[in-house]
Amino acid sequence: MTEPGSEGQDEGYQGPATLLAADGELAVTVRLRGHFQPIDGHYRWYGRITADPEVTELLGGRKAAVTLSTPQGRAAGEAADPDLWGRYRVTGTGMPPFRTDSTRPAAG
Repeated sequence: MTEPGSEGQDEGYQGPATLLAADGELAVTVRLRGHFQPIDGHYRWYGRITADPEVTELLGGRKAAVTLSTPQGRAAGEAADPDLWGRYRVTGTGMPPFRTDSTRPAAG
């Protein structure tokens, strides 16, 4: 993760989160990062949910629309198929579920 205010660098969050999917809610651990994409003007965030059999049971080993909540925020995204280690990749566009200087409106 980078220092707050680092221009053009990834920003992120690592720690506890709540995963909300169509079939329920679960406490998880995540590692998330993100960056502002100047080409299309959107903030893209992404990361992994730590491997856990309960996550696999909740998501059923497939892509799913999810909402992630951390102590810093909440955001809708998508969980993709799990990798070989049982970790689900999560992605989203717009305000991430963590604090970042890149998503704040410019002062003025």
